[in-house]
Amino acid sequence: MNIYHSIEDFNPVPNAVVTSGTFDGVHLGHQKIIHRLNEIAERVGGSSVVITYWPHPRLVLFPDDTSLKLLNTFEEKALLLKSAGVQHLLRIPFTKEFSSISSLAFIQNILVEKIGTKKLVIGYDHRFGKNREGSFNELKANGPGFGFEVEEIPRQEIDEITISSSAIRRHLSAGEIKQANQLLGRPYSISGRVVNGEKLGRVLGFPTANIDTDSGYKLIPSEGIYAVRINYGGGIFDGMLYIGNRPTLGGTRQSIEVNIFDFDKTIYGESLTIHLIEQIRGDSTFSDLEALRLQMITDKQHTLEVLRNNKLPL
Repeated sequence: MNIYHSIEDFNPVPNAVVTSGTFDGVHLGHQKIIHRLNEIAERVGGSSVVITYWPHPRLVLFPDDTSLKLLNTFEEKALLLKSAGVQHLLRIPFTKEFSSISSLAFIQNILVEKIGTKKLVIGYDHRFGKNREGSFNELKANGPGFGFEVEEIPRQEIDEITISSSAIRRHLSAGEIKQANQLLGRPYSISGRVVNGEKLGRVLGFPTANIDTDSGYKLIPSEGIYAVRINYGGGIFDGMLYIGNRPTLGGTRQSIEVNIFDFDKTIYGESLTIHLIEQIRGDSTFSDLEALRLQMITDKQHTLEVLRNNKLPL
């Protein structure tokens, strides 16, 4: 997949089949759009092009609102789109100036002149341009004059629940990992670098790798213990993840640390990806370290059982 970090870097490709959006999460609804995009591109001998925006528009338009947390960093999103078969990913830097572009100017200057769009595939209720004034109807009305066709993918649902990034965020924030994963079509993941911790896990018999996500906008699920699988060095390992401020120790800062089963390497400074399968329990305060250690033994047994029964591919 080719990645372009500005519209100036992009050169028109033959028979460009294009979609546009933030694609936060690259969930099942997004995957339906991408599948259709690739299907059309293959049929017409063209190229699939995804336009996305970074930073997320809300982070730019409402800088004082810190409530929005994202399901993906840009790097995570790019990897997911690559694995979905996208050929060209155009990252347009989202600025206040860009947000003032009219929908008609977006169609003419970007979709037509810069990209050479021949077919546009968009999701249900897609909006674009200044004040989100652009719509499917405007695209359909202007398409013939500019030489492109447009197709809208219907709203996607699972068990009558609309698949959306917002719904997934709500589930994750409540620790409802199984429900979030069902809408994503894969386990939710956290990537980061292993940093030094206080090494208390070794004392308890459960050594952990402390993770620095290096991102202030990545959504971290609610506090507790999670059954996880870990990507490291090309291998997949089972483990359990802790998210919380370690109340038994009087901690005040959130910690993200993973105990990787049957693993004894020193990996400080290295990167890994943690795939969350299910929450085992919420965070708790224990009377002493021995009570905590006994609970962790129970947590590991529960985690192994969950992972044995998990069928969701990474």
